[in-house]
Amino acid sequence: MKSILKPKKSTFIVYLIIPILIYFFVIILPIISASYYSLFKWSGGPKMKFIGLDNYNKLIHDVIFWKSFLNNLTITIICIIGQIGIALILALFINSKAIKLKKAHLAVSYFPVILSAVVVGYIWSMLYDYNNGLLNSLLRLVGADNLVRPWLSDSNLALILVSFPLIWKNIGYFLIIILSGLSSFDKSILEMSEIDGATPIIKFWFITLPMLRKTLVVCLTLCISGNMKVFDHIYVMTGGGPGTATMVMALHAYQNSFVRYKMGYGSSLSIGILVLSIFITMLARKITLEKSES
Repeated sequence: MKSILKPKKSTFIVYLIIPILIYFFVIILPIISASYYSLFKWSGGPKMKFIGLDNYNKLIHDVIFWKSFLNNLTITIICIIGQIGIALILALFINSKAIKLKKAHLAVSYFPVILSAVVVGYIWSMLYDYNNGLLNSLLRLVGADNLVRPWLSDSNLALILVSFPLIWKNIGYFLIIILSGLSSFDKSILEMSEIDGATPIIKFWFITLPMLRKTLVVCLTLCISGNMKVFDHIYVMTGGGPGTATMVMALHAYQNSFVRYKMGYGSSLSIGILVLSIFITMLARKITLEKSES
C-alpha cells in the first residue's frame, strides 16, 4: 500500500518542469536577450551594429538615469514607511481582541491590491486634478483657496504625491503577510507578559517586534524589489514630469526603447535596473538581519 501511495520521481519532474519552463521563458530568457541586445546599437529593425560595452559606458554617464535611480530610492523609502508601517499598525489592531468584523476589515484593506496600477493611477490623477479633483474641491469648500494648486505640476511635491497611490494600493498586501506572522505566535507568551504587568508598548517592542523580525524582512525585500521597478501608475499620472521630477528607471528605459527606438541602449538600462535592484535589496537585507541579530 505504501509503495502505491509513494510518488514516483517522474511525478516530481512533471510537476516541476512546467513552472521551471515558465520561469525560464518569463524571467531568464528576457534577461539573456537584454544582455545580448545591450551590446549592439539597435533601433529594433534588422540592422544591428556591435558596439561592445559602449551602451554601459553611456549608462554610467547618463544623468537622467541616475536622477531616476534617486527617485526610485526616494519612492522606496516613502513606501517602506507607508506600506509596511501602516500595515503593521493595522495588523496589530485587527489582531487585537477588541476589534470586531475582522474579515470585513481585511476585505476592505485588501481591495486596492486587486486593482491594476493603471486604474490606481487614473483614480489618483482625478483626486489631484486642478479643476475637478477631490483634494482641491475640499480646499475650496473650507475656504482654503490659497492652498489650491495643480498638485502634479509642482516639481517639489510630485514625487511624494505619486508615492501615495503605491502606499494605498499595497497596504493590504503587507497586512496579510504580517497577520500571517502574528498568527504563528505562541499566545501564551503575550498572556504571561500581561500577567507580569507589561504595557502594550513594552509588549510590542520587546516581544512582538522581535518575533516578527523574519516576517518584516520578507516585507522589506518585497517592498524594495517592487518599488525599484515601479512604472505603470507614474506613466499614467505624470509621464515622468514635470521635467524629470517623477522620472523612474523603468520609465526612462521605456522611453529610450519604445519612444526614441534606442533598443540597444534600452536593453542596457534594463540590465542596469536589474543589477541596482538586486544590490539595494541584498544590502537592505544584510543591514536589517545584522542589526536584528546584534
